[in-house]
Amino acid sequence: MDVPVVAPRQPCPCGSGKRYKACHGKRRRETARDFVPRPFAGLPHEGDWIALREVVSSATAPITLGQPHGGRKVLVATLLPMAVPALVRADGQIVLALQTAQPSADPSADAARALLAAMDADPGSTVPAGTPTADEPRLQDLLDPAGPFPVTVHETFDFWLDQADFLGADAHAAVEQANTAIIPTARLASVEAGYWCRLGDREQVRWVMLYEEEALLDALARLHARGEDDLGRGTRLLGTFRALGRLVPVWDLRTGTPVEDVEEPAAALAARLADALAITAPLSADERRARSGLANRQVTIR
Repeated sequence: MDVPVVAPRQPCPCGSGKRYKACHGKRRRETARDFVPRPFAGLPHEGDWIALREVVSSATAPITLGQPHGGRKVLVATLLPMAVPALVRADGQIVLALQTAQPSADPSADAARALLAAMDADPGSTVPAGTPTADEPRLQDLLDPAGPFPVTVHETFDFWLDQADFLGADAHAAVEQANTAIIPTARLASVEAGYWCRLGDREQVRWVMLYEEEALLDALARLHARGEDDLGRGTRLLGTFRALGRLVPVWDLRTGTPVEDVEEPAAALAARLADALAITAPLSADERRARSGLANRQVTIR
């Protein structure tokens, strides 16, 4: 079956009921020769780049380009109408999407390709997906390595329409449809790349962690064996999932927990985790059992 490419979070056209990134998109990535396990490695705030690609529904972050492109205004977004890779607003600002169909298995190269095409595009236009070429630049080659990445999480996709009247009525309809699928999300201020979200009647924290996987699993196992891997009373670590080369632990929170109540427990857990990562002694029997259980609890997010 010839399955067309769609945006990662859209239903797979094969009819499996899964999102494209977890179905034929995953198979496409796994068979690609140019697969890059950590496409955003080397970018400041790698965890937030991963989150905007894999975790957050609607968010934006301005980025700073290096020379010779310095001075051009670029806004990174999770998703754009019709899953286009980029658009150029009427005032010349480029909006670059991360949640797009991937022409290659390197999201950094795909985004860089769209960014360069947008620099040559006229104001008031969208940028189609390009064709991968040999030795093409990646985001790491285009961005100022010292530039900030201040993420703003949005409650809607209304930012699509800012200075983008050229998108027409289809964009307004797309905004309305996309808004119905948004998972309410907030970025934690107390830790790097931690996100609170509400799924129906329950809340979770999804935290992109930039530690080496085996060391992180050991540290989480040490904390679990001591009963210290939670985010406060009534919370529990569900498990982890992998996203673009990093582990993302997921915690269930008490029903009705607002993001403000997670800040202090998250900061405390970060400190406990740092201490556990510094331990070099072999795992105890209880810690080995905890690690085995954690390794077997792979969380799937939808």
